[in-house]
Amino acid sequence: MIDIKQDERLSKLNHSCAHMMAQAVKRLYPNAMFWVGPVISEGFYYDIDLGEDVIKEEDLPKIEKEMKKIAKDGKRIVRRELSREEALEMFKDDPYKIDLINDMDKDTLITCYSQGEFTDLCRGPHVDTVKELKNFKLLKASGAYYKGDAKNKMLQRIYGVCFDSKEDLEKHLAELEDAKERDHRKLGKDLGIFMFSDIVGKGLPMWLPNGFIIRRKLSDYITDKEIEQGYKHVMTPSLGSVDLYKTSGHWDHYKEDMFPSMELDNESYVLRPMNCPHHMMMYRNKLHSYRDLPLRIAEIANDFRYEASGAVVGIERTRAFTQNDSHIFCKPEDIKSEFKAVVDLILDVYRDFDFKDYSFRLSLRDPKDTDKYFGNDELWEKSENELREVLKEMNVDFYEAEGEAAFYGPKLDVQVKSAIGHDVTLSTVQLDYQLPERFDLTYVDENGNKVRPVVIHRAILGSLDRFIAFLLEETKGAMPTWLAPTQVTVLPVKNEYHLEYAKKVDELLRSNHVRTKLDDSDEKLGYRMRESQVMKIPYTLVLGNNERDENTVTYRKFGSQEKITISLDEFMTMLKDEIENKK
Repeated sequence: MIDIKQDERLSKLNHSCAHMMAQAVKRLYPNAMFWVGPVISEGFYYDIDLGEDVIKEEDLPKIEKEMKKIAKDGKRIVRRELSREEALEMFKDDPYKIDLINDMDKDTLITCYSQGEFTDLCRGPHVDTVKELKNFKLLKASGAYYKGDAKNKMLQRIYGVCFDSKEDLEKHLAELEDAKERDHRKLGKDLGIFMFSDIVGKGLPMWLPNGFIIRRKLSDYITDKEIEQGYKHVMTPSLGSVDLYKTSGHWDHYKEDMFPSMELDNESYVLRPMNCPHHMMMYRNKLHSYRDLPLRIAEIANDFRYEASGAVVGIERTRAFTQNDSHIFCKPEDIKSEFKAVVDLILDVYRDFDFKDYSFRLSLRDPKDTDKYFGNDELWEKSENELREVLKEMNVDFYEAEGEAAFYGPKLDVQVKSAIGHDVTLSTVQLDYQLPERFDLTYVDENGNKVRPVVIHRAILGSLDRFIAFLLEETKGAMPTWLAPTQVTVLPVKNEYHLEYAKKVDELLRSNHVRTKLDDSDEKLGYRMRESQVMKIPYTLVLGNNERDENTVTYRKFGSQEKITISLDEFMTMLKDEIENKK
């Protein structure tokens, strides 16, 4: 989906259309006053004070009709420069514009734009005439606090979008509709995957039976991959003492993102926001030789971060989440081989899930703001150069992003483009010389000397919660068969004649570890088939006289209208192959 804000022409078009919408609103609601109307990635919006009036969704066509009149009239859009005194006089009866003017630096060039009877304070730029604004659509109306502050007055916000051609507009609206259907929050509710409750708390997902199956299968999948590469899996508590995070340095650099500390029996504890301090203590639990390294510790771990309520989005960004986390303790000379092995594992996983639209981002510290980063300049430069060298040696395309590093070291982020156009960080690899120093970690080298290991932090699936949100939007909820909560629905055509055979098929599937649902309800067959499709179950089996008598099944695969009849044994072989090979 196109990012309108990043396209110069579309940005200008949408900014101009926001003014045309404001003009139409002013005609229909003469007392309306306007705060700001910026261009956003999806189009534009305007925040409006309507006094006692309220604009509802059903009022948008009326505003669109007035906008069409304005566009047809074809007035030119005229820019004018104002002195501060002229601006204050022109908008003296509009407290919102007066506030904007008073917030401007004294040397700011103040401009306004007029079209017909409507004038608004604006930096621009705008198109030449409202004739260019014919292809628009108002999308929705909602509330928005003045200046985004809940202590201020609630204004009304109207969203819209504008394109040069009717075809481009229709294409964009179709993409918006597709994005709505892919929204993981909607899919999670419709498919019984997760739920939220304000009584439980904002940003705290509860995983329903279908969702728990997906989480468990993902956890088993990545754990098996890690075991093949020599990882040792552990379990650590979701709490940690404040002293633990003071030792790690997170208390100074990350405290604002943690839940408040709990004071009990003269001790202070916090819900952990990450797992590395626990894993550092595990490493320090015994003396290590160079022969023990690399040591790869992995955990499917529950973490907690106090995200602002406005930043919480479904299971994509939550306050309680589960990480596929690992810390590799290695010798300095092992960094390149271990880093390469992690990148290879990432690519292997992405092949399994058929991810293609992704990029590697080397996240570096901001050299102009080094105070928020842990460690010294020499170690940072060494760390950044080592990661850069490995990527070049692997011939991996990457780009660099200053200011995106973790506070303790540079990292490699894998940015994956979602089906609805979001840039999502799924996997990360981070190099760390700092925590070994903070926790006084050592190993005995070949010469019998105690020296520091290097730590590589890595998460392949990242947050399981975010990964599932991404998968839901990629697949529209139609998970691959190996991951689907229910893999097969078994439907007897008529219970009195076909239920016994349906139970036999269902039992055979279950004995082969296939997740099934036997729907022997009294509903008509067509209704039960639709229910299976609505729940996006990969295979629906319809069993009637022929199937019973010939020991066959007739299946319909999700998304297809075709019905295929094969022997029960053939179906089992095909299904097991699809599940085991994650096709």
